[in-house]
Amino acid sequence: MQSKPLTLLSAATVALAVGLGAQAADTAKLSHQDKSFLKDAAEGGNAEVQASKVAISQSSSADVKSFAQQMVDDHGKAGSELKALADQKGVKVSDDPSTVKKAEIKMLSGRKGSSFDQHYADSIGVKDHEDTVKLFQKEADKGTDADVKAWAQKTLPTLQHHLEMARQLKSKTDAEPKS
Repeated sequence: MQSKPLTLLSAATVALAVGLGAQAADTAKLSHQDKSFLKDAAEGGNAEVQASKVAISQSSSADVKSFAQQMVDDHGKAGSELKALADQKGVKVSDDPSTVKKAEIKMLSGRKGSSFDQHYADSIGVKDHEDTVKLFQKEADKGTDADVKAWAQKTLPTLQHHLEMARQLKSKTDAEPKS
């Protein structure tokens, strides 16, 4: 009678080992660039969402709040898609911004008034989106995993649009009197 539970346990162990082996094989197939892209894109998106939530709560500018809300919505959605793709590929991505971005967000949150708005528009809006567009463009051009590359290509136009929006926001916030 004991052979049946052992057989079921053995079958479950083999199925788990095969499943983990397949996941490890998926991870092994990803190039270093594809893995780095997934990790960097996740941290960048997390930073965008976190900084934009600060902007929604601290800015008094309707333009800044509107831009920030769109960043929370769009980067939140993209982050969910990226996490699902990374899970599918067996890559662990962070749910947080990088340590450097956490420090930048902390410094940003200490600013007030037009100084806050200008810094948010410049650093989080323009500079971070310039870096993100470069990251996604590199993956779209040189990525080796078809799924990761396709996701980068699909997401890139939205990021390019965000960059244009950020440049317009920066022009508006730069025109504000310093406070």
